[in-house]
Amino acid sequence: MNGLAIDLQSLINMQDNPFVLIDANYRVVSANHAYCLVYGMSQAEIVGRLCHEISHHSQVPCHENGEVCPHQKIFASGEPCQVLHIHYDNHNHAERVRLKGHPIRGHDGSLYLGESILPLGSSDELDCDDMRMIGQSPAFLECADKLGRVAESEAPILLYGESGVGKELAAEFVHKQSDRSGRPYVAVNCAAIAESMFESEFFGHERGAFTGCVGRKQGLFELAHGGTLFLDEIGEIPMSMQPKLLRMLETGEFRRVGGTEVLKADVRIISATNRNLLDRVDQGLFREDLYYRIAGIDVTLPPLRERRQDIPALADALLARISGAGKQPPRLGADAVHRLKAYDYPGNVRELRNVLQKAAALTGNGIIHAKHIQFEGASDGKPKKPPQTEAPVPAAADISPGLSIEELEIRHIRELLEQHTGHRRRVADILGISERTLYRKLNRYGLHAK
Repeated sequence: MNGLAIDLQSLINMQDNPFVLIDANYRVVSANHAYCLVYGMSQAEIVGRLCHEISHHSQVPCHENGEVCPHQKIFASGEPCQVLHIHYDNHNHAERVRLKGHPIRGHDGSLYLGESILPLGSSDELDCDDMRMIGQSPAFLECADKLGRVAESEAPILLYGESGVGKELAAEFVHKQSDRSGRPYVAVNCAAIAESMFESEFFGHERGAFTGCVGRKQGLFELAHGGTLFLDEIGEIPMSMQPKLLRMLETGEFRRVGGTEVLKADVRIISATNRNLLDRVDQGLFREDLYYRIAGIDVTLPPLRERRQDIPALADALLARISGAGKQPPRLGADAVHRLKAYDYPGNVRELRNVLQKAAALTGNGIIHAKHIQFEGASDGKPKKPPQTEAPVPAAADISPGLSIEELEIRHIRELLEQHTGHRRRVADILGISERTLYRKLNRYGLHAK
């Protein structure tokens, strides 16, 4: 068959996963039954066609669309390779796949790419409440593949990533892909809990445990029993609470505040932070033993600026969500897409959503153009630098004589809140303090933020 030895074709047919043989010109010379089923064609219809035409619905090879091409790797080096791709089946449904490329020689010595295709799940399996995890960029596919693999484990996971990259979405994805899917998934932002309330929030309390306590309350560990507990901003847990959390993770046992009964909870922990926890360990702000308890497997989520080719698809999904069910979302003009892809997004996907929400409100004819795209502090369209990690020092001329240090701090925080439209996380980053510390200052000074 097409110059292939009979035993080689038999080996191709033995593969359980879709398998295809491709020549140096990207043309398919043979495919197994599983491949034919996935793409809804007979072998006679497949043989002779371009591989990227079948799997990518594209007239050009995948490397010309920004993907890593196994064909290029095999014919350049002759070494086996693995890559992650998005393929489209015969119904035009997108599916994440892992491709394993193998160099195969025909009986005449000709080199072929033997490509084994392992499905990793369709885009629909990435659905979450807020929006889908969407992307085809190598950075996104690599991250999604790692999340899918770590979901199969029971080890604790630590997610690293900048603010707004979608750490909670990733945690929910891991839960849905794990054996605990269908059981409780509980998420909490540790930066939003007052220091005095941590123990009660985590472990619950009994009636009368403290002043104003009028009834029993289940804690997060009880609520998540059998499932997954997601601890966002775990670096903000106070030192006084960390030994109690560590003991719970080591033994699975705890008591409600004011209670004597020893309770048990079977919970998988997924944690997230945008800080370097080992630096906080060195600073004496985070226990080393707790770090190694939660960091069984660490995954870093890529920032949006490292996956710019995903921005158009993400923008379309966000606009559909912003518009609401049953309504026609605005469309992006080519100039708007160009402007969106040129920006660095220090606030990542969360910032992209905010920008699109404003743009959707500004457009009058259902088409978003570049003039509708407004970036905070970047009206000229140039990428904005990431937030400062230290508070800028006010110029001497800006400091009024006679003001106390506290009055200067109040004025400085108020000005930052006005400048950043009350965005608490951004102001905290500029000041170089935690969001919880800023929250306490806002309460003390009677200031308000988002």
